[in-house]
Amino acid sequence: MKYCVGIDLGSTTTKAVILGDEGQVLGRGITNSRSNYEIACEVSVSEALIDARFGLLDEALDDAGVEADRKQVQLEALERGFREEQYRADLGQLRRVMEGLLGKGYSGEESRAVDTVLGTMLEESARLYAPGTTRKSDFFRDLAGSRFLELAQGQARVKDLSYDRLVGLYDKAILEVENMVAHDESFRDRIDAALAKGPEPDEVLAAAVARVSDTPLEKSGSVGTGYGRATLPFPKDDIRSEILCHGLGAHAMFPNTRTVLDIGGQDTKAIQVDENGIVTSFQMNDRCAAGCGRYLGYIADEMNMGLHELGPMACKSKRPVKINSTCTVFAGAELRERLSLGEKREDILAGLHRAIILRAMSLLARSGGVEEEFTFTGGVAKNPAATDALKRLIFENYGERTLNISPNSIYTGALGAAMFAQRDWNRRRCA
Repeated sequence: MKYCVGIDLGSTTTKAVILGDEGQVLGRGITNSRSNYEIACEVSVSEALIDARFGLLDEALDDAGVEADRKQVQLEALERGFREEQYRADLGQLRRVMEGLLGKGYSGEESRAVDTVLGTMLEESARLYAPGTTRKSDFFRDLAGSRFLELAQGQARVKDLSYDRLVGLYDKAILEVENMVAHDESFRDRIDAALAKGPEPDEVLAAAVARVSDTPLEKSGSVGTGYGRATLPFPKDDIRSEILCHGLGAHAMFPNTRTVLDIGGQDTKAIQVDENGIVTSFQMNDRCAAGCGRYLGYIADEMNMGLHELGPMACKSKRPVKINSTCTVFAGAELRERLSLGEKREDILAGLHRAIILRAMSLLARSGGVEEEFTFTGGVAKNPAATDALKRLIFENYGERTLNISPNSIYTGALGAAMFAQRDWNRRRCA
């Protein structure tokens, strides 16, 4: 099966979308953006290929006549098992890297402490991917990091070791582990291991897994975009502006889209498109991180919270604080000052979210306003406080508008890039 792929290399995450022969989305993948952009691209594509194979497995079970509810249970169990195997493999990589580092100036007691920590993490892996379990992140760095540091703190206290040295060891090791790509060829081994964990043998499921695992996936075209597009390991002709990609991707998701707002990690884009998804005008803030996802990341760090926790907490506010500045440089100082004055965290966060959206509204006005329909994309579109503030401000300034937000909004740029890749491929085939 041939496919085209679009890659959106953002400042915080790298996304990939794979399209099939007929333009259908086969798979999506996401990973942390890294110092090695080529690796980030490979990992995101690898994740998209895994997602594509699970999509093909869904189709194969349909073709085999498996009842919908049973199919859903089987697929969810298989994916949990697959992700557990993936996590265990990454833990194995982490252990091997750490063992190499431990031989360079670390004591035997520190080595035993690390062995205990990693052993505990391995034992816990089944519970981490048990049915009904929620995880704060799907990125190995986040999952492993929070647990390693928690366990390492306990070991340092009990054995009178330097916690900072154990943290430093993890920081060194994870950088190396993140540069190891789990390629698509590992799909068969991990899905077979997940299949073996099932409660009872299922010949239909096993046959479908074997068929999908053996299906060749051949890349026929690729296009890159995003904040880091200039560093992508692609030929110049395979790079597209993120403005064009977000406009086309938003139009593909919601064909009646005329205005697009994308708030990413490092910049904000206000885009106007016509009935074909072609960009007619835009405004972009890319000179500082104020009003972007990166700014929210700074706030989360200052409050010792997860980024995903900011929006829900802000939604609890009864009296939002008026924030006059969203300068990232002064974010920490202003936040601490507000807290020292007795302001509630939820009220401060509500004010911060409104200030961010006010900056976005200024870009929208300069790009041509908000037309019907309006589509919100980027990682911040998943933040409920940001979307609530956006809805209120749009209504106040432009009246009733249809606001589109897709669960896959973070992939909008990658989708547009994949569509450009497919158009290029179609032109080559017809030439």
